[in-house]
Amino acid sequence: MRMLRWFCGHTRRDRVRNEVIRDRVGVAPIEEKLTQHRLRWFGYVQRRPPEVPVRNRVLERVDNVKRGRGRPKLTWDESVKRDLKDWNISKEIALDRGAWRLAINVPEP
Repeated sequence: MRMLRWFCGHTRRDRVRNEVIRDRVGVAPIEEKLTQHRLRWFGYVQRRPPEVPVRNRVLERVDNVKRGRGRPKLTWDESVKRDLKDWNISKEIALDRGAWRLAINVPEP
């Protein structure tokens, strides 16, 4: 946001909202872009054959690992499941690359 504010000639003291700056420059929110990149990587992993090491290590988790006390850390696959649920996308679409890219696309305003 600092760079976008600099583009527009504003500082934090001008008290211009981030949404206004992003609309003026034409940039999508960073949270949506991060979700898009995470889902893009998930689609790549889904399309790989089952015997490939990247698919085995990313999608198959070892359950007998002892975790520490407290709230469990948010894992990558849990965040992907949450993103798929939030965006109403099924993971079977990932097998068709063109449809997957259209489903996860975040348009620039």
